[in-house]
Amino acid sequence: MLTKNELKYFSNLLKKKNRTAEQKFIVEGEKILLEGLNSNFGCEIIICSSDFANKKPGFLKRLIEQKTRIEIIGNKLFEKLSDTKTTQGIAAVFNCKANKFVVPGLDSAIVYCDDISEPGNLGAVLRNCDWFGINTVLLSKNSADIYNPKVIRSSMGSIFHLNIFENIEPADLINLKSAGYKIYSTDLKGKNIYQINFPVKTVYTFSNEAHGISESLIKIVDEVITIPKLGSAESLNVACASAVILSQISRTRS
Repeated sequence: MLTKNELKYFSNLLKKKNRTAEQKFIVEGEKILLEGLNSNFGCEIIICSSDFANKKPGFLKRLIEQKTRIEIIGNKLFEKLSDTKTTQGIAAVFNCKANKFVVPGLDSAIVYCDDISEPGNLGAVLRNCDWFGINTVLLSKNSADIYNPKVIRSSMGSIFHLNIFENIEPADLINLKSAGYKIYSTDLKGKNIYQINFPVKTVYTFSNEAHGISESLIKIVDEVITIPKLGSAESLNVACASAVILSQISRTRS
């Protein structure tokens, strides 16, 4: 049985300060929950509403086979675990991963998120990285928290597939340059991405839409690239831009 104190403890994980202090985070929804269970993240508990348990006994039976603690609570109580108006009826608590970034030993492409503070945008960028086979993602200090529920939802569980490192500043990227990586940044004024053959050892940076490339980052960038504009739109959303660029990169890396 889930106690009142436990419910309060788990619901507090919706706030960043509590996630940071406890090194735990909460996810909601069947698909993302399964992505987490199939990853190397540790799961502490699965909690579902009574409605969910009644509607999906087969799914619940599969979860019981995971031998993870499962608790069923009332529908109103479950709402305390959700940050959305319409709950999905099932949630789980996972342990955060304490990763320390080191320069990869093998040639690889890396994405650096430069102060992408809007959770939905960051989650979408992570999902794009997952789709196009980018396994390592670095986040600047002012980027959104990867364990923010909206980031997790927008990533559709991709946070469980990627190696993500937080609090990486532009100065930290110098080690990558020393290891032979070339750093590309995106801006409206840059070289046409369709005219570039991207090398294997590359860092691709995506920046905050409102503020553009941070001053500390632009000092170490090797080349600025852009998606050529054919219409009249002022700009592309950073998530959309990342999809276009990563698609081109996946075709042309030499």
